[in-house]
Amino acid sequence: MSGENELILGIESSCDETAAAVLCGGRKVLSMAVHTQIPVHRLYGGVVPEIASRSHTERIGAVADEALKTAGVGLNDIGAIAVTCTPGLIGALLVGVSYAKGLAYAANIPLVGVNHIAGHIAANYLTYPDLEPPFVCIVASGGHSHIVRVADYNRFELIGRTRDDAAGEAFDKAARALGLPYPGGPEIEKLAKCGNPNAFRFHAPFNEGESNDFSFSGIKTAVVNLLHNAEQKGEVLNKADVAASFQRAVADTLTMKSVRAALREKSSVLALAGGVSANNVLRTRLQTECDRNGIRFCRPDMRFCTDNAAMIACQGYYMLRSGEVSGLDLNPSAAEFLSEGR
Repeated sequence: MSGENELILGIESSCDETAAAVLCGGRKVLSMAVHTQIPVHRLYGGVVPEIASRSHTERIGAVADEALKTAGVGLNDIGAIAVTCTPGLIGALLVGVSYAKGLAYAANIPLVGVNHIAGHIAANYLTYPDLEPPFVCIVASGGHSHIVRVADYNRFELIGRTRDDAAGEAFDKAARALGLPYPGGPEIEKLAKCGNPNAFRFHAPFNEGESNDFSFSGIKTAVVNLLHNAEQKGEVLNKADVAASFQRAVADTLTMKSVRAALREKSSVLALAGGVSANNVLRTRLQTECDRNGIRFCRPDMRFCTDNAAMIACQGYYMLRSGEVSGLDLNPSAAEFLSEGR
């Protein structure tokens, strides 16, 4: 198979999800298989790299087999393999890359190393069949928070970034301060439903500037200090109000910065990507502001928000189409960010 009917096997193992997926023609998802490690890491309050790597090693074969079986195809039907090679936990990435190399060698098919952030951006293509570059995308996850100009499927320009904590990281740290379990994002969103988002004003002075860059460390620290001071004084705070106010502060910051960046770039489309894109308050705020400014807002379906292999296969398809193929000497990298051509 080739072109619009080519089958791509995607493999993702950058953090705490072992995932595989089969796509046809880049955007048609035939199968998705995911094994999550969240229940294990929750016991430790966050991801333990060594445990993550061991779990990937134990599960990756079965997960890939499940994806192929569900799609009703065999390895000999696959045209290429796309695998996350950067950024992420180096041990976790190594498991996925090594497994993908073995499959590519055995089947004598191309191997494509995919940037995880580019994969998150590509998740939007799976939800919107008509979406094409150029556009602006806000990527918000546990490890990354960027505003990216997507010039083409494989060409990216970083036009804004966090100066400290990533948005998802801030959610996890604020959740920990509130006594909530890992992962913090869904827990804060759940608690915030019962709270008043106007009860407290959390902000970072840096975010009030004209830069496309943003900061979440100050917002997170404000939450920690509020809770600490209340404890010292014997005051009882409504934690739902704290969660709702924090969530609003993060959503407002991401919305303001990304919409303004889209307007500056004269982009008719603003896309959202990354694990934090599953937050409904953020999705609603962005939709409202985009509507107000005449910008089309795109966000992935919920199943494509968190780490998955379908988004990796999708990005891999477009890289393969433009001749960006990796050799069997592909090595993972823990901290390589988007650049032109990657």
